[in-house]
Amino acid sequence: MTQSLGPVMLDLEGTQLSDDERRLLTRPEVGGVILFARNIEDARQVRALCDAIRGVRPELLLGIDQEGGRVQRLRQGVTRLPPMGRIGRDFVAAPEVTQRFCLDAGWLMGMEMAACGLDLTFAPVLDVDSGISSVIGDRSFSADPTAVAAMAGAFVAGLHEAGMAAVGKHFPGHGGVAADSHRELPVDPRPLEALRAHDLVPFAALATRLDGVMPAHVVYPAFDARPAGFSASWLGMLRESLGFKGTLFSDDLGMAAAGFAGGPGERALAALKAGCDMVLVCNDRAAALEALDACHGRAFRPAARLRYGRARPDLDALEALGRWRRVHARLEAMAGE
Repeated sequence: MTQSLGPVMLDLEGTQLSDDERRLLTRPEVGGVILFARNIEDARQVRALCDAIRGVRPELLLGIDQEGGRVQRLRQGVTRLPPMGRIGRDFVAAPEVTQRFCLDAGWLMGMEMAACGLDLTFAPVLDVDSGISSVIGDRSFSADPTAVAAMAGAFVAGLHEAGMAAVGKHFPGHGGVAADSHRELPVDPRPLEALRAHDLVPFAALATRLDGVMPAHVVYPAFDARPAGFSASWLGMLRESLGFKGTLFSDDLGMAAAGFAGGPGERALAALKAGCDMVLVCNDRAAALEALDACHGRAFRPAARLRYGRARPDLDALEALGRWRRVHARLEAMAGE
């Protein structure tokens, strides 16, 4: 399904829609909502919240960061997920078995998120763990780019089997910098050929299979002086050279690294001008309002490239599936290690 949507994805204050938020969501510049831990009690409450949002604007994209490990916003009423690096540890000894399990893990996550009423999870992480970035670390499947591509590719196939969109991040790779883009603007000084041979490998392998991509708030001066998410050169490479046809989501424009582009409205316009289809403005309602005002009345490409399913399995029905029970048990065991 595709929809013509506004260019801004924003967040909510609590576990229920306020009257102000109901009015806010009717603004045509709003294209989606991302949920954070403060919006979540358990799976059933998330489903009710998603239903309430759809009661206001049924076409909005509803997303969440549900990677596993330390980045799992929804924890109650769904499977506890290990970091993807834990799954990746098994790849060297048993690559085919591990890839099959990645497919099953993607399927389970997709089914659970769909049952909660969500359209997409911002996963998988395609960054390569170079042992430098504490922000990435075990969020990455592996330190081996080809292994990341293989496992993430299987995970994407599992998400698609469940009717869930797959959003790869953080293009062209966040694993080679120590700085945290939430707090400062990281700079990766490596030559472009080094990036092509390492960090870009998973993106190049999977670009045509991804529904969405989120670029990094990182500068790679060997190719462009602008952070990737504000760079028409990087985003043009993704579309033209790598063949990506899906939706480009900015990383959160509230992060310190996005200050490169100015205030909230300037950041939104700069990211959209560079080639993003939808910008995320999170954890700052005033900033979100500035971004919406900046986009008001302007003609942008509709964020309609995203293909996603609307099948909504029932949460209780998942437990009746033998595949769900088997994968759930193994993921929970890994998460508890």
